[in-house]
Amino acid sequence: MPSVLLAIACLLAVTLGYFAVCAASPFGPCRKCRGWGFQMKTDRKGRLKRGKNCRRCKATGRRIRVGRWIYNRASRLYRESAPTGRNPRPKETRWS
Repeated sequence: MPSVLLAIACLLAVTLGYFAVCAASPFGPCRKCRGWGFQMKTDRKGRLKRGKNCRRCKATGRRIRVGRWIYNRASRLYRESAPTGRNPRPKETRWS
């Protein structure tokens, strides 16, 4: 039984830690270009040179973290589904 409680406590600590990282720094380095914004490649002599811009992060080197993306999506869904009180009826379209 104590090992189960220890596993739950560790999982909770990791989850809360990741939540804190997503709240403090919503953008992390791109996994494809490692935060450089472009891929490094070598020429025929073996020297490093700049490659093409990273398509995944659009040459910024930053990507939104998965946890922050989920939080943004959930808050957007909540905001859109909650009635505001100003206009409780949905908009009527021209064809209805």
